[in-house]
Amino acid sequence: MRPTSKRRTRRALTTSTALSLTGLLLAGLTGPGSAQADTATPAAPEGVPTSVTTLTTGLTIPWGLDWLPDGSHALVTERDDFRVWKVAPDGAKTQVGTVPNSQTTNGEGGLMGVAIDPKWATNHYVYFMHTAAEGNRIARMTYDGTSLSGYTVILQGISKARYHNGGRLAFGPDGYLYATTGDAQNTALAQDRNSLNGKILRLTTSGEPAPGNPFGNHVYSLGHRNPQGIAFDRNGRLWEAEFGNTRFDELNLIKPGANYGWPTCEGTCSVDGMTNPKKTWTTGEASPSAIAIADNVVYMAALRGERLWRIPIEGDTENVGTAAAYYVGTYGRLRTVVKVPGVEQLWLTTTNADANGGEPDGADRVLRVTLG
Repeated sequence: MRPTSKRRTRRALTTSTALSLTGLLLAGLTGPGSAQADTATPAAPEGVPTSVTTLTTGLTIPWGLDWLPDGSHALVTERDDFRVWKVAPDGAKTQVGTVPNSQTTNGEGGLMGVAIDPKWATNHYVYFMHTAAEGNRIARMTYDGTSLSGYTVILQGISKARYHNGGRLAFGPDGYLYATTGDAQNTALAQDRNSLNGKILRLTTSGEPAPGNPFGNHVYSLGHRNPQGIAFDRNGRLWEAEFGNTRFDELNLIKPGANYGWPTCEGTCSVDGMTNPKKTWTTGEASPSAIAIADNVVYMAALRGERLWRIPIEGDTENVGTAAAYYVGTYGRLRTVVKVPGVEQLWLTTTNADANGGEPDGADRVLRVTLG
């Protein structure tokens, strides 16, 4: 949670705002396919968004999105209504069920992340992270391609709060399930190795700690405030985007057992034992909710910042290059970004049908972004 600012006009930046970015050269760069760079833009970069179209509409806070391994369709969760939709590549959507025992927190909790088992063709398993009566849970359900059934809790005991619930799920190249958890507005939990909160967790598909975890429990990394974006690069490395408090949001390269500083550090610091982010933004520019990685580029969806960030990874190093922003203020609050299998496209969801976005139920959509 952070103070809500007045929403900017979505169709264009004002002249004064454009001039304050990097001069007249950037004035008006808020439409599809144009960018605002934080420094000089690299020459002829790859993976630049070239066009965007609306794929499907009529959604209310679409929070999680993951593709079936065969690429036939994706599953999309709605945070406050607990519904799950299948969405075809052409945008056709069909409700396939709901996730039982889900509750809202009148804030950031509810039905959040979804991850489809890499072995779905044989086991038909899908995993959800959601808020329940006692806290946040990770549950497994069976999805036969048409409907959901067989709800089973595989991990609970993750504290919940109105804000800072984390909620992302993703399978790593090692076959294990990774989950992000917020500090549940209790900052001390982030530094407690025995707490499931303020962490990135790594677990088996039955909910047990994954073999090789650094502390012998579910914890993979610690010192996180509200991590909400995780994705793996071409070298199998885990990157994470995280909400800061009032000063800096972060992009981190996650290593097992590393401590990412919260609440001692927000952004870069020089405290022994703390791992610094690879890039930071002011909270007004970001509030990063999800990331995707394609062609060695990190794409980061921003809520308060109302933009899509493009951050190139510099070869096989641990460094990132110049970040550039797309669609600034054009589509409102951007929640989730996912690479489409087999094509140079991203799917990007909005979160405007909530108190911060100010739009009515059903106002949200999935956008299709083509990469050049």
